[in-house]
Amino acid sequence: MTLWNGSYPFYPGANACFPFDTTRAVIVTIFLSILVTSIVILPGIPARGRLFWFLRVVLGLFMGAVLLTVQFTRDWETGWVQVNTSYKSFSPVQVNVDIGLHIGLAGVNVTLRGNPVNQINETINYNEHFPWNFGADYDHSYSKGLEKGLPSPILYVAEKFSTQSPCAVHRQYRIAGHYTSLTLWLAFCTWLISILFFSMSILLYGGHMLLLTATLILFSLLFFFTVRDTLKCPIQFGPVSLKTDYGESFWLTLVTGLLCLLLGLGIIILNSVQPEKLKLIFSLDKSSKDKVRDKSCLPAEPSCSAQDGLMVPLGELCQVTATQL
Repeated sequence: MTLWNGSYPFYPGANACFPFDTTRAVIVTIFLSILVTSIVILPGIPARGRLFWFLRVVLGLFMGAVLLTVQFTRDWETGWVQVNTSYKSFSPVQVNVDIGLHIGLAGVNVTLRGNPVNQINETINYNEHFPWNFGADYDHSYSKGLEKGLPSPILYVAEKFSTQSPCAVHRQYRIAGHYTSLTLWLAFCTWLISILFFSMSILLYGGHMLLLTATLILFSLLFFFTVRDTLKCPIQFGPVSLKTDYGESFWLTLVTGLLCLLLGLGIIILNSVQPEKLKLIFSLDKSSKDKVRDKSCLPAEPSCSAQDGLMVPLGELCQVTATQL
């Protein structure tokens, strides 16, 4: 520990800042590209059903993008606290920092940001990720952090979620993250099936699949809620503690689940009560020209007669006969 003239080993280069989430950027780019393409072809849609068609596209893309994005976000549960704490192990030097905890489905992110960023001749701006997804070893990542000489606040927070911690929350969060992720993948699949049914004009089955999607989403939130409700281990920094609350991903997933629930129920109810309005929303109603043609010549009306398998008005038939004679 004295190889660096009495100072403790830290990163040899620049400190790690919050990483750019390329996965989320790719997902958002793909869905925005589809939306832009839909806007480009919007003038080609008949004016009567243009608004409903655009709303269906926007709502469908929103639900699909959320179900994919929240799988990779790290803000299902978040918390911040500003404290004066030690920066290095076995050192009495105190720094004023903001400490953030971000819990996702695949691991934990711990953020350390100085106030100001430059203190004690160092740039204090860290964000470290400790994964617990399939194929990842949380304790190994924590050991690597010890070897790199991460700041003491980061190691202290990360230690709370290790398998050796007396808090005993690692297994709960890890299992809940796995089940939540699996349920959301199933919800994404049922969302795709609902889109397929709607494109095939099978509206009732599409509404049922939306209800199933909403059920899966709400169950995934229940898995995560159950784990967070059992967290009893405080993360204490002197007189203050780091407390967490539900993050943006949790609330966004809840909104998406409720939206799927309302749309599914609405489609099923309209299909039972007023199917013609439902067909109008999905642009499946007959054109006015076809309706006039159907009303102008019905098999039960005496003003129409059959000729060569077609219904022809009786007046036109008489006129054609007189001309032939």
